[in-house]
Amino acid sequence: MEFLATPEAGLLGLFLSSFLAATLLPGGSEAVLFALLKLHPEQAVPALVLATLGNTLGGMTTYGMARLLPKKQLPEKSAVVTRHGAPVLILAWAPIVGDALCAAAGWLRLPWLPCALWMALGKGLRYGVVMAGASL
Repeated sequence: MEFLATPEAGLLGLFLSSFLAATLLPGGSEAVLFALLKLHPEQAVPALVLATLGNTLGGMTTYGMARLLPKKQLPEKSAVVTRHGAPVLILAWAPIVGDALCAAAGWLRLPWLPCALWMALGKGLRYGVVMAGASL
């Protein structure tokens, strides 16, 4: 039970929370990051990296699942993704629309690497704002 109170356990929980929050499951990884930073401010850099990585991998999971769907006629809502391409995924952090953007990118078969990089940039910036809010 002592393991659950360690910084390592907190980082693992943060990674899992961040991953799940980026899928269609509800979650509040920002609150987990904020709490971890308040308890273990020395873990700021690994926390930022793991939160960003977990959330990006969760977004890429949605991207990958959507890529498996058959590509048919484009719905009008995917026009913004078609028009702007992978850079629109900098907004993948946004509630509700973020999941839809990740899914649209996969369904439209946008190249995975630029999608992952833009997604990571947006998610990392959001977690950076949370870090700033925790006064780090």
